[in-house]
Amino acid sequence: MSNGITTLRWGVIATGLISSWFVDDLVLSRKDAKAYHIIQAIGSSSIEKARAFAEKHLPGQNPAIYGNYDEVYADSNVDIIYIGTPHALHKKNCLDAISADKHVLCEKAFTLNAREARVVFEAAKKRGVFIMEAMWTRFYPLTRTVISLIHEQRVIGDIQRVFCDFAMDQKIASLGPESRLKDPALGAGSLLDIGIYSLTWGLLGSDSGIGAEAQTPEIAAKQTIQDGFDVATSAILLYPNGRQAIVSSSNLVNPKSNIICTIQGSNGHIDIAGFPSAPEYFTLYLKDGSSKKYEFERPGRGFYWEADAVALDIAAGRVQNQIMPWAETVRVLELLDEIRRQGGAKFPQDEVA
Repeated sequence: MSNGITTLRWGVIATGLISSWFVDDLVLSRKDAKAYHIIQAIGSSSIEKARAFAEKHLPGQNPAIYGNYDEVYADSNVDIIYIGTPHALHKKNCLDAISADKHVLCEKAFTLNAREARVVFEAAKKRGVFIMEAMWTRFYPLTRTVISLIHEQRVIGDIQRVFCDFAMDQKIASLGPESRLKDPALGAGSLLDIGIYSLTWGLLGSDSGIGAEAQTPEIAAKQTIQDGFDVATSAILLYPNGRQAIVSSSNLVNPKSNIICTIQGSNGHIDIAGFPSAPEYFTLYLKDGSSKKYEFERPGRGFYWEADAVALDIAAGRVQNQIMPWAETVRVLELLDEIRRQGGAKFPQDEVA
């Protein structure tokens, strides 16, 4: 405990962009922090990369530096492993951390497919460790407020349609075939990289249930495949009550509007602005002509909200989080699997028995 709040000691696996964002956020000084986070160890593919990462993102601190991942798992001062590697490595990284009896927070997409996720969760269950997919957007106060307004307070009436698009020009043509954004063996494609956020908003906007409590929509999907991976994906989620969610992604173009998600109801609609992964504000419009803009203070990027939730769960002895339980991760991956089945994007690991 530090200053009366829970302390969690992190071992960070991989030193790419997403790990840098995560670490930067965790060391911020926050007035409303629910937990105290220590970056205890950094593991990278070389000790030079790990040391350079620590010098840039943890100045004045002294984390253990490792030129591999195994030593991070074995470090007795590490409570939990944060996994920021490419999608295709998540299954192995999770299983290795679990075998060392470490708790795990693994970046999205949690694994390449639902089958891999089930294997990981079964291993975690046997060892009794906490594990969660790092779908950080779900923990934003903005996201929790939207969910409360539309599903609990029902301010826009009956939900009728949800639209969400995540477009980002990732300069695909300029990348080599070994890039995680172009190599199907690494989980390349817009769907798992950014489309998962569009799907997340489609699900959250359409249904109050998650995991086993969620409705199962029918899916119609198309993908544009280039060199074996999707550069654009569009899917319609059709619910039993006729409600529709239209979700899409592209890594070839940038968006034309800062409105990334619209949730339409019988009594009004909500426009969410920013990025689907990191929304900035939303505006509620009612049919009587009134409107209200909701803004939220957000130091840094907002990774600390999920990290705080993880720390509180572990301190309470829980192995799952109620906002992102195991069943929800599997459900989302099953939907992603079906979108790929219809659209044509495949990973070599899909064929592994």
